[in-house]
Amino acid sequence: MKHQLFVLGRLAILTITFGTARLGLGQDRMPAIPEQSMAPSQLAAIEELRRARGIEVRGPWIPLLRSPELMNRARTMGDYLRYGSALPPRLSEFLILLTARAWTQQYEWQAHRDVAVEAGIDARTVEAIAAGRVPEPMDDEQAALHALFTELHHDRAVSDTTYERALSLVGERGIVDAVGIIGYYTLLAMVMNTARTALPAGAEPELESLP
Repeated sequence: MKHQLFVLGRLAILTITFGTARLGLGQDRMPAIPEQSMAPSQLAAIEELRRARGIEVRGPWIPLLRSPELMNRARTMGDYLRYGSALPPRLSEFLILLTARAWTQQYEWQAHRDVAVEAGIDARTVEAIAAGRVPEPMDDEQAALHALFTELHHDRAVSDTTYERALSLVGERGIVDAVGIIGYYTLLAMVMNTARTALPAGAEPELESLP
């Protein structure tokens, strides 16, 4: 009986720990590096971030600063995908939210949730994505990109039907840029989930773990 209770207790601890990790909680493994401890390449990467984005190191840039060359290259790619891609913000932000939800990435979600609404995405669509449901409402382009996103994640491929539908609505460049957005924000989500990057002070997780 004692052995059974011990096993059950261990299972409960494992379940809580796993659930906590899935929610993006737990101790930050890669917190901000004190400036006096930074290498010259890290200081240079910070200056480049300030010049290009006008922001300080935060969110994914905190763990990425451990590899400043990767940080610089990721930031350059992100500059194009977020601000210069073939997709308007209501579509690019839509894909970013889908990616944040797929990875239960709390920081990425909170950084883009309000931006998505400002870009013209219906608040009900945002709420559905957060809950892990098929988004409603969606316009034709959003529906086509949702199908593309879903097949890429679940099937690791895109069917002819889904491809042709997306092609007719956003074109070849739009498809390539859509895949780029999904891949780029998946990279950031994986980095932050690995590092357990903390939310801003006072913020609480908004995404529940998916089955």
